[in-house]
Amino acid sequence: MNFELSDWTGFVGVAILLIAFLLNILGKIERNNLTYIIMNIVGAGLACLASWMINYLPFVILEATWTVVSIIALFGFFRRKVTL
Repeated sequence: MNFELSDWTGFVGVAILLIAFLLNILGKIERNNLTYIIMNIVGAGLACLASWMINYLPFVILEATWTVVSIIALFGFFRRKVTL
């Protein structure tokens, strides 16, 4: 089996998302932790890019939404830090 750049991009993105999820479930990082938020942005962004590369619009929409929501969480994280 030959893997394309889109495959590797998707694998890395999904791996980052799953690792973040696992760490959250195991209680190692909280959902409002900067590491968790960044992992979601990077992972979903890469998965979105991979979906774009293979022209699979349903997952482009899903992963783009996940990325945007995570960016909103990032702004919320910094807003909480400023007000504390």
